Amino acid sequence: MGFADRLKSGLKKTKEVLLMDVETIFKGKAIDDTTIEEFEEMLLASDMGIKATTEIVEGLRGKYESGSIKTVEHVKAFLRQSIVDILGLPQPFVLYQERPFVVLCVGVNGVGKTTTIGKIASKAVSEGHSVILAAADTFRAAAIEQLDIWASRSHAQIVKHQHGSDPAAVAFDAIEAAKARSLDLVIVDTAGRLHTKSPLMEELKKIKRVINKSIPGAPHETLLVVDATNGQNALHQAKIFNEAVGITGIALTKMDGTAKGGIVLSIKKELNIPIRLIGVGEGIEDCRDFIPEEFTSALFD
Repeated sequence: MGFADRLKSGLKKTKEVLLMDVETIFKGKAIDDTTIEEFEEMLLASDMGIKATTEIVEGLRGKYESGSIKTVEHVKAFLRQSIVDILGLPQPFVLYQERPFVVLCVGVNGVGKTTTIGKIASKAVSEGHSVILAAADTFRAAAIEQLDIWASRSHAQIVKHQHGSDPAAVAFDAIEAAKARSLDLVIVDTAGRLHTKSPLMEELKKIKRVINKSIPGAPHETLLVVDATNGQNALHQAKIFNEAVGITGIALTKMDGTAKGGIVLSIKKELNIPIRLIGVGEGIEDCRDFIPEEFTSALFD
């Protein structure tokens, strides 16, 4: 099964809910204020968020008033184009603005952060890039072991210290090693940052300062990994992390487990942070660049 098919399969729950609800709301009924209000409630229920929902509903109302939308098929076509417009052009994960290119990965426990790092490393190595991982989640010994397994599996190098050691020191040593060995990519793992634990956020800021000290301008990408099944809580996490360290991109995992794929639009519209990567399964090949047109096609075709 190719990625397009896996993406379509992963978005099956979202597609069923979205298109079934559109059919239920509009089929055999007039497009009027009542059905448009039901449509608005449906979009909000799919986790599209206030801003994206408002933009889509206002656009639909304008089309209805002008007489250019008359059938349920017209509504579907309008919704599809609206999603493409909101998501905009692809903004994929791109290496080599600098070398070594440094990626700082953040996110709460359980979202698939370490696994995502492993998949990024595997893809980069398979494309001929040299990669080193920094096991800066020293809070949990299991996290160091998990990253070590991914380093071995993906044929990446790794820098790790003892459990409980200074995470910033691990990040610094990995970057210095990358510079000394002329490596292409450094990916820094970090502990699960619960936004209620302010000392952990301060620690994350320290890691970022230390990285910048080693390479001015780094990290070149601060990638937040969020679990799509968390819905609006994922958006809340994105806001908190963005305020603390400035998120430059998002990796959205577990899209295959949610009926609320509208969170993609919510994140883009509410925060205007690009979604770089999307994960639709457990395999290494199931984490790919996020392509809006590909995502929309999986929902509607």
